[in-house]
Amino acid sequence: MPTLIPKPTLIEAAGNKPKRIEEFIGQVNSQTAGLSIARMTSPSGWVEPGQRPEFDEYTLVLAGSLQVETEDQGTFTVEAGQAIITHAGQWVRYSTPGPEGAQYIAVCSPAFAPDTVHRDPS
Repeated sequence: MPTLIPKPTLIEAAGNKPKRIEEFIGQVNSQTAGLSIARMTSPSGWVEPGQRPEFDEYTLVLAGSLQVETEDQGTFTVEAGQAIITHAGQWVRYSTPGPEGAQYIAVCSPAFAPDTVHRDPS
């Protein structure tokens, strides 16, 4: 039987500026442990702490650009219409240094959870 998701839940974001995270599917909004899907809206100049998550993250940029810094493959700039996959156990840091910020969809498998993201100490 289908499950209608009538609206997302707002999730508090890490980082130096306010970022909007709207979880549609995941541990908080739909009690889904295997996968999470969220719409992110990041302002220009937003940077979050580095992290070494226990989940793969599939990111599709809808508008603006997202910077993805990695430990061993350098830094990627992901533009609107592009996507990037980061893998569980790899260090990564996301930011939106461009003047437009970014809007993007993040899909995590298994679902994002604060205790599985393993952010760097402040």
